[in-house]
Amino acid sequence: MIIEAILKIDPTAEVSVSGSDINTCQIIWHDGNPNNITKDQIEAKMAELPTAEEEATARENLKASAKAKLIAGQPLTEEEADTIVL
Repeated sequence: MIIEAILKIDPTAEVSVSGSDINTCQIIWHDGNPNNITKDQIEAKMAELPTAEEEATARENLKASAKAKLIAGQPLTEEEADTIVL
């Protein structure tokens, strides 16, 4: 989740992380951290990211929406279509 937070802050960051606890992990900035991303910024962004359970619920809701639209003959959004493409 640390890398995901960093990449949400700076999608071009070249970074690797060893460990999963922000207080004890080792963050290696392969690009020198040009945007000076701080631990506090990473923690704040981590708090904004959805949990695995929230992501699973959102995906199930999206699948249900896609199914209901298919049955009703309504057009799907691209995101809904992506949930049913095999």
